[in-house]
Amino acid sequence: MIYLDYAATSFKKPTAVYQAVYNAMVLHSANPGRGGHTPSVQAASLVYETREKLCQLFGINRPERLAFYPNTTAALNAGIKGVVGPGDHVVVSSMEHNSVLRPLETLKRQGFITYTLVQADSNGRLNPHDFDKAVNNRTRLVICTHASNVCGNVYDIKEISRIAHKKGAYSMIDAAQGAGTLPICAEDFDLLAFPGHKGLYGPQGSGGLFVGDDIHLKTITEGGTGSQSELLTQPNEMPDRLESGTLNVPAIAGLGAAADFILTEGIETIRQHEKNLLHYFIQEIQNINGITLYGDGSSINTAAINIEGMDCVQVAEKLNTDYDIAVRSGLHCAATAHKSLGTLSSGSVRFSIGYFTNKKQIDTAIHALHQISKQK
Repeated sequence: MIYLDYAATSFKKPTAVYQAVYNAMVLHSANPGRGGHTPSVQAASLVYETREKLCQLFGINRPERLAFYPNTTAALNAGIKGVVGPGDHVVVSSMEHNSVLRPLETLKRQGFITYTLVQADSNGRLNPHDFDKAVNNRTRLVICTHASNVCGNVYDIKEISRIAHKKGAYSMIDAAQGAGTLPICAEDFDLLAFPGHKGLYGPQGSGGLFVGDDIHLKTITEGGTGSQSELLTQPNEMPDRLESGTLNVPAIAGLGAAADFILTEGIETIRQHEKNLLHYFIQEIQNINGITLYGDGSSINTAAINIEGMDCVQVAEKLNTDYDIAVRSGLHCAATAHKSLGTLSSGSVRFSIGYFTNKKQIDTAIHALHQISKQK
């Protein structure tokens, strides 16, 4: 199989990731921080070591400011609902995933907050000036994705964060499509959510949330932390405040091995490999009659297309059935992004490249699109 759906999850992982998960299950799968016996202490060490590696990767100065979550969605919900209060206003882009928009819409319908959607243009471009105009004196939080999960556009998150801070608001970044591929200094932002299973090449069930020093999040989950058990209230200290219940030690151990892999290979090496393959892919498919490509050309590893006269689901099914190529079709859990791109009614076919993708696989995908386009 040729796997070109890395924007959903990385399928092939570094061998060390599989081994780390196995070792954690067999040797260290006790409850971290819940006992003084050797397996518990070893599990706690694994968790701490992974936290430190991720802090090195993301430029985080204080490891305790990084809390583990099972995925980006949980981290985004914790950040959003932990920051906003009654009557607050949020500014958010139209290119966001439902992991951002659904929590906001729920809070809005409950009469808890209001939010303003900053519209991207028909190429999915976002103008930071539009964020500036959207912020008002009730704005508590400004949210932007690092890169679009639909078309791959990369956004000027540092400038958007600067605008938020200038206006007295917090900034939050959804790094689901940037972590591991694009350089990120989490300390530039107040909140940053990331997955372990995409560009970081870790296991599913892993991810995290960076929380800046100035933020004290309200909790949406309370429970056992292994610390201050005499209290009936949730501890204030990070990361315990946000890490109730038993952590997924095997997934976190695998994420630690994945972080080692990223740090060893280098983000620039990974970025350049994916960028070169995507550039080649786009160059070649633009010669195919009837193909429409979406986005502004800033993508590192993702291309969204349609073939004139063919349904996007039909194209993805042909790629899978006839050529054993895995891609993603539809609305990609991002309806407002598709509305901005003009593809809300049609959806699109998304090709997303990873570090383990090679040119031969891309050539096969190009050939497949040539053949499929003739069948319309």
